[in-house]
Amino acid sequence: MSLRQSFIVLLGSLLICNPVSAEEARPRAREAGVVVGIFDTGANNAITDVEGVLVGHETVIRGDDIRTGVTAIIPAPGNLYTHPIPAWVHVGNGYGKLIGETQIREFGEIETPILLTCTLCVWSAANGLKEWMYEQPGMGEHTLNPVVGETNDSRVNNMWADPVQRDEVYAALANARSGPVAEGSVGAGTGTQAFGWKGGIGTSSRVLPDSLGGYTVGVLVQTNFGGYMTINGAPVGRELGSFPYQGSARPSGDEDREDGSIMLVVATDAPLNPRNLDRLGLRAIMGLARTGSYASNGSGDYVIAFSTDPDVRKPRESDTPVATEQLVNAAMSPLFAATAEATEEAIYNAIFKATTVTSSRGTLEAVPMDRLMEILEEHRVLNWDESVPR
Repeated sequence: MSLRQSFIVLLGSLLICNPVSAEEARPRAREAGVVVGIFDTGANNAITDVEGVLVGHETVIRGDDIRTGVTAIIPAPGNLYTHPIPAWVHVGNGYGKLIGETQIREFGEIETPILLTCTLCVWSAANGLKEWMYEQPGMGEHTLNPVVGETNDSRVNNMWADPVQRDEVYAALANARSGPVAEGSVGAGTGTQAFGWKGGIGTSSRVLPDSLGGYTVGVLVQTNFGGYMTINGAPVGRELGSFPYQGSARPSGDEDREDGSIMLVVATDAPLNPRNLDRLGLRAIMGLARTGSYASNGSGDYVIAFSTDPDVRKPRESDTPVATEQLVNAAMSPLFAATAEATEEAIYNAIFKATTVTSSRGTLEAVPMDRLMEILEEHRVLNWDESVPR
């Protein structure tokens, strides 16, 4: 029996006996040999490799129809209201409900943590984030711009029950940590899909060499989108027989293999202004396209990009001009490449780590790992770091 076959047997037994162990047993994409791009990852291959960025999840599973959650991204330490950080929202396709988007694009700054959750949970989550912010040191009676993104997890979740409230938001924020980030069917990814299969939360990072600035870029995604699943160029969706427009003018099978949404959060420690953060967001959309998405009519594809560099963080109020250091446009290309790479791999990690989720509303099956590995081997897309020059 080969090493791969042994792994599959072990995984199958864990799936039957212990769902938690099964989630741990499913490898991340890179652990399975899917090496994306040329740049090195950070220590955790996660958005938290950008210093100061914290991520927390609260998974909400109740009764037979609640399968959802909330994921919190705290972009930087300190009071984000009194000392906001540069940010931008890049809209790939605007079919969604992203709270706080217009003020970010007006000021080029973000002043609260970022929450991701289910579509009809955004308003309650925003209210919880508002209350949490007013409890932070240094806050007074100001207006506030909470930032909450979403995707529609209604295939397995009763989002009409509004299951994410203040307590769940506070829990996700309290859980926010640096280091490794849980992926797959967790937090805001508990009930979401990718290409009609189970998806969820995924993350990845890239570190540029010192000769290119030494900056770190990290990406976290909440997948819920469709298209033709493609992994490192291999036509996985077609091989699995699961893709839109199969010999007809309209998508066949589950409509959400075409429609759906994705939230992408891009963090970097490079000193960037809002305009270049918008350009970074466009490159995240390019990374998304590499996985087989074409941003269908009913897809909400949003990128929230921010910089944590202290030299570009300004006080909210100042009577005198505030000088900031920032990269010039000509220095952006390595960051563009790193962002596209990290986005692509973050999506693969969401698919690889996702586990099957079932409720009274339906089931989202995880991509079968044995067949997935067979396809990737057949198309010779594994371990490119060993077989293709860098």
